[in-house]
Amino acid sequence: MADKRMVPRPRGWTPAVCMGMLGLWSLLLVSLLDSSHIRESCFLAAFSLIIGTTVHCLCLLTEEWLFHSHQRYGGNAWQMLQACFSRATVVGVCVVCGVQLLAGGSHTPEQWAMVVIHSAVHLLLKILGVLGPAPVEISEVCENRKMNVAHGLAWSFYIGYLKLVLPELEEQVKKHYSKTEDVLNSLRLHILLPLSAAATSRLEEVDRNITFHENLPELQMDRAGVRRRVYKHSIYKITDSNKEVYYCVAEYATPLLTLYGMSQDNCAGFSTRERRQQVLLFYSTLRDILENSLECRNRYSLVLLDDEQEAESHYLSQELIKTLQQQKDEIPMDLIQEELNHPVEEERLHHQEEPFSSLPSLMISEPRTLRSEPVENTDFTHHHHR
Repeated sequence: MADKRMVPRPRGWTPAVCMGMLGLWSLLLVSLLDSSHIRESCFLAAFSLIIGTTVHCLCLLTEEWLFHSHQRYGGNAWQMLQACFSRATVVGVCVVCGVQLLAGGSHTPEQWAMVVIHSAVHLLLKILGVLGPAPVEISEVCENRKMNVAHGLAWSFYIGYLKLVLPELEEQVKKHYSKTEDVLNSLRLHILLPLSAAATSRLEEVDRNITFHENLPELQMDRAGVRRRVYKHSIYKITDSNKEVYYCVAEYATPLLTLYGMSQDNCAGFSTRERRQQVLLFYSTLRDILENSLECRNRYSLVLLDDEQEAESHYLSQELIKTLQQQKDEIPMDLIQEELNHPVEEERLHHQEEPFSSLPSLMISEPRTLRSEPVENTDFTHHHHR
């Protein structure tokens, strides 16, 4: 199973809190030392930065208007304005201008010169990249807006493959083994996700304790203009150190080949470190997608492999056996719900047959599992908002 220390959590509000506290403490310290001009100085500083940011946005608008208005925006001026001016910038301009009009204060030529100087320096620092976003900020924006390569690959893997084959996998296994004595240790598809993104063609090339057993029957369906497109899975035989044998359906996540190929191509500009981050992001995104998919529930197992640091030659077989043993100890949630519902139904019938009694009776609510299942319920949402 995946180590939680390897999978990155979403970034939080720590930088914003730190910057806010440092800014407030700095202003408080200056006000204690010299409170006579603190308000006017803060307003001039904010006004200078707002002017510089507004001029920067106008320069961006000039580029879009002259060279990209029809190709990118279809000549729509409102879309160009939205692309060049953020809401925060517009709100800041309105607030500063409103305060200036309400205050009605006049500034000296020296103060206006300082505003112009600050705005000009802001523009120059912006051009040089000093005020540009840090790589962490760019990564955060890409993750929040689902703009990473891994997000697209995860959704493509789910929509174009897993959502199609996983609902049919159990029936394929049951039909194939209905007349044989061979039994799989798990009916799930084990999706291997190595951090190195190195997905070999054959599992036995990585671990000699794993050997190819056979293929399941082909699944054919019409897809994207291709008649009777073929999907199939391979069954592998795994032997542990005690010569105990396990059988399961396993395969690498094929989108990892794309990540690996991008890291090997200079044109992609994809480093090894970025590849590792994208693999972890691919894993977390795919996990979230599958956990909320009713079609794929209890039909898959994601096996995250830290193969970059493991020198053990049988690391892959050990991880698969560990996953199979954990599944063996699990109790299907559907079975638990079914077993819990039967006694409740019998108890209800028993109470219906008994005559009414004046003695009070203890009413026991229907037990539920600790893990709730995602069920679509639009009525609850409507009543809740009312």
